[in-house]
Amino acid sequence: MNATWILADGNRITVPVDAGLNLMDAAVQADVPGIDGDCGGCLSCATCHVYVDEAWVEAAGVADVMEEGMLEVVEAERKPSSRLSCQLTMDDSLDGIVLHVPSVD
Repeated sequence: MNATWILADGNRITVPVDAGLNLMDAAVQADVPGIDGDCGGCLSCATCHVYVDEAWVEAAGVADVMEEGMLEVVEAERKPSSRLSCQLTMDDSLDGIVLHVPSVD
């Protein structure tokens, strides 16, 4: 299975991701710029904020109440497709997912 992160400058990073691994951990392991994961995926920092590509919004699902609360404090603009990548776990339904890394100028 694979995931792709599109950086604010347009560069793409595509890496294999094992089933069961959250996409924040996958991004940190792949050194994706802009995905810090400061809290280690404990849903307490919002440093793994991404925009789910429009084609993948339905497959990614919606944020739960806890994630919604953290999305209120993201540094970059919050959009309807905003998710915390620590809350997205790779499985067959997300194979090929595309995530946009927001710019935090």
